[in-house]
Amino acid sequence: MDLNFSDADLAFREEVREFLRNEYPADIREKMDRGIRLARDDFMRWQQTLHARGWAAPNWPVEHGGTGWSATQKYIFTTELALANTPTIMPFGLSMVGPVIYTYGNEEQKARFLPDILASRAWWCQGYSEPGAGSDLASLKTRAERDGDHYVINGTKTWTTLGQFADWIFLLARTSTDVSRKQEGISFILADMRTPGISLRPIITIDGEHEVNEVHFENVRVPVENLVGEEGRGWTYGKVLLQHERAGIAAVARSKYRLDTLKRLAAEAPPGGTPLMDDPVFRRKVAAVEIELLALEYTDLRTLAAVATGGAPGPESSILKIKGTEVQQAIDELYVEAAGCYAFAFTPELFASPDIPDATRIGPPWAADTAPHYFNGRKVSIYGGTNEIQKNIIAKAVLGL
Repeated sequence: MDLNFSDADLAFREEVREFLRNEYPADIREKMDRGIRLARDDFMRWQQTLHARGWAAPNWPVEHGGTGWSATQKYIFTTELALANTPTIMPFGLSMVGPVIYTYGNEEQKARFLPDILASRAWWCQGYSEPGAGSDLASLKTRAERDGDHYVINGTKTWTTLGQFADWIFLLARTSTDVSRKQEGISFILADMRTPGISLRPIITIDGEHEVNEVHFENVRVPVENLVGEEGRGWTYGKVLLQHERAGIAAVARSKYRLDTLKRLAAEAPPGGTPLMDDPVFRRKVAAVEIELLALEYTDLRTLAAVATGGAPGPESSILKIKGTEVQQAIDELYVEAAGCYAFAFTPELFASPDIPDATRIGPPWAADTAPHYFNGRKVSIYGGTNEIQKNIIAKAVLGL
């Protein structure tokens, strides 16, 4: 792989930077820079801004609205978004269900769903995990029983991220129990969140956020036409989706941005003190994370190159998921260490409104969200398939164990 940027690549990078200077909404930029919680409209507006430029789905095939970019251009684009501290693109539509629909869906489903996903006119959420089926997802109990031209769905999904914003949910449900393996008889179904019988219960996390939910299905009637692909093949489709999710969880560019920002903040001398970066122990910790992050970046580039040639993320997505989340959590710990006692001078209200001035915060303005970020970040090694599960996948798929 040639890691040197060509003149065309450099010109593309400048094009992205100019776009961000001119088109990144100022109010959203301010919220991101101040650590203010984003609303649904903020995410949607930002994704619609990217769509208006034709940049919403770099990894989609061109015939479905993708950019046709090279692996290098995708890398540049992702890096520049991180450097500008833009909102994370919500993965549920563009990175997860979209690829499943254009790969396995019929022409009617592609025409019906893909345009709204691409233009961020609809918010999707994921219905995979259940109270008794997380890492062992094949043990799911949610049932979808055929009744004429509908499926009747009963069951519960949990840890449904931002389900309170969602218009649609894609879920795995068991359509048959007469199977030899529990991975069989599972189907991939799309459901309108406004369908009677769907109810949502918020789960408030330790940082005060309403980020995840339980979604209950009670005799929910979903048209059979919302089945993606073949009945009983949902496990196969779900694995493809998870490979895309795991590769994205690595968030290499975002980690680079956060680590660079941390180094800058730690190099500033506090009142009456010396810069934390002058401490050789802290400096050594930063260097160790930086080395891990550089190695992760090269693996991410190899994965991008494979996808660019028409492939899908394979077992390397599990490697990216493990190392990416470990690096993210290590950076979270460094931020808390850098903030010291000020890391815990926070209340949830600080992150709910942009109207609270920085002057009312205790300590440096950046320090107050380090503890919530740390607590929230403990989950990244769990969702998308725990890191322990990823090690099993690597052992089987790569080492043949």
